[in-house]
Amino acid sequence: MEALNLYGAGDIRFEQSPKPTIMNDNEVIVRVETAGICGSDLSRYKKLGPYIPGTTFGHECSGTIEEVGSNVSHLKEGMRVAVCPALPCGDCTQCRQGAYSRCPSLTVIGAVQPGAFAEYVKLPAENVLPLPNEIDADTAAFIEPAAVVAHGFYKTAIEPGADVAIIGCGSIGLLAIQWAKLFGARYVYAIDIDEQKLKVAKELGADQRVNPLDGPVHEQIHDFTAGEGVDVAIEAAGTPVTSAQALALPKKGGEVVFLGIPYGDVTIERFYFEKIVRNELRIHGSWNGLSAPFPGKEWKTAIHSLQTGALQVKPLITHRLPLSDGPFVFKEMASGSPGYIKTLLYPGKTGQKERAITHLK
Repeated sequence: MEALNLYGAGDIRFEQSPKPTIMNDNEVIVRVETAGICGSDLSRYKKLGPYIPGTTFGHECSGTIEEVGSNVSHLKEGMRVAVCPALPCGDCTQCRQGAYSRCPSLTVIGAVQPGAFAEYVKLPAENVLPLPNEIDADTAAFIEPAAVVAHGFYKTAIEPGADVAIIGCGSIGLLAIQWAKLFGARYVYAIDIDEQKLKVAKELGADQRVNPLDGPVHEQIHDFTAGEGVDVAIEAAGTPVTSAQALALPKKGGEVVFLGIPYGDVTIERFYFEKIVRNELRIHGSWNGLSAPFPGKEWKTAIHSLQTGALQVKPLITHRLPLSDGPFVFKEMASGSPGYIKTLLYPGKTGQKERAITHLK
């Protein structure tokens, strides 16, 4: 089968790999229809390399059930499904408490087990979720990142009428803008240096665009909020700089949620660190998107919000490419080529590279 296999930092190859086979009676094989490139995929490609050289990469996907194990009764061949890529151990203290995202052995497909950048992927049956007819394959590929963002919001004490700041308007930040509104935010500030991304943020419900190139972000936010700050700040950029800056955005007693992973040392100036103490901030780390019963309410809420149209993801799609273009697009994205938000890959397809959303041209 076609697959994108990661051999090292900057070394991803389109090649033929063995098709997975059912080994345990609770397993399911999914024919992948759509697979999305996650920001963490790009970071591993650029900086970290694979856990195991040559492993099939990727974890965001949707598809159709190809085969089920003998002990799987609630899923049938031909069913359209989304995939939860997370693989907790199920036996540790955290898992027994239902805190699957805190499992010390947690991994995802595409790390140790073959992933979603392939024609077929194998998972435990509990990781495969039937799709309603209203959710197409492209939309379904966003269920996993949507659940990850919802997980962070569930950690907060957000109430209707809250003011929320979102730092970073990549796919996670743009989902966070929408979740903020769905959780009852009165006013949402979208923060990014990319004016095209800020334009999309506005289209998706952000009330105010904030560009750090126009001045210190905390000063702009305090100007907009009469010196108070916001109730909740969401760090979705995943950079050392923004990880510190997020601490200066909430009001006294406010909250910060860290969704982004900086993949580098975070040096916090005294000005920012003292905000934690003097403003008595509540700091939340948020990892993955799991809760009990597995995979969690985040997944049910994400599917419902996409089914009803309350959560919009099509404006995030900037590129649709055949899987064979994977090495090209990873190189382009890693080089900083502009215009990318969410890239979707299609196994078994051929065709020319295209821009998918005209308003980003």
